[in-house]
Amino acid sequence: MKIGKWIGGLVGFMTMGPLGALAGFALGSLLDNSTDTVTEDGTQDSDPYAGQRNSFLFSLLVMASYIIRADGRIMHSEMEFVRRFLRVNFGEAAVSEGEQILLNLFEQRKQMDKTNPMAFRNTIHECGAQIAANLSYEERIQLLDFLVKIAQSDGNVCTEEIDALKEVALAMRLSEKEVESMLNLRGNSLDEAYKVLEIEPTATDEEVRAAYRKLALKHHPDRVATLGKDVKKAAEAKFQLINDAKERIYKARGMK
Repeated sequence: MKIGKWIGGLVGFMTMGPLGALAGFALGSLLDNSTDTVTEDGTQDSDPYAGQRNSFLFSLLVMASYIIRADGRIMHSEMEFVRRFLRVNFGEAAVSEGEQILLNLFEQRKQMDKTNPMAFRNTIHECGAQIAANLSYEERIQLLDFLVKIAQSDGNVCTEEIDALKEVALAMRLSEKEVESMLNLRGNSLDEAYKVLEIEPTATDEEVRAAYRKLALKHHPDRVATLGKDVKKAAEAKFQLINDAKERIYKARGMK
């Protein structure tokens, strides 16, 4: 698979602004070697959502480069999570290309920070604003979910990673509570269930129901269907965990 197939056809909002600048550095050498946008069977890619999907992916890689380096290290488990994501969604040939994009982004951060230690961080904030202006709320929520999974992939989410996740979320016009919700999705306790629903244990039964309805609406898998079957499948798994959290609370309260 050529890189032009899975990330070359970026939609308009990716060609300018801070994301466009990073794309020029991160994709330049790869696109020099492959600008073909023809599918493997020799036909033109007619997917009407390909540009949005590719832009979602590149946005994810940009933000992932910030989360992965939040603790000053590049963990093998985090890089392996990204490799698996690329393999599942875009095929084996995309793995090495996506990894190279991440390495190019790490290098760009290194070069930018030589002249100004805040340069790359400021760029991430600007990229977040650009993402917020061009991706739907539900797409940004799904992007954040992937970033949380990357941070969790080594079995320990450190303070620096949590701070970076909240920083990125705010830049994308999401909230710290949404970060906490996703960090607790895979928990089994009642306390974690309340955090998933973004409410306090002191909430009334009606507030619990309202919180679940709100969460179910914004995390519904159909709202990210245009990003591809595998992204929708990940959203479905997330949706099930939200339902599991709701059921723990309902059972503890004797609600139906």
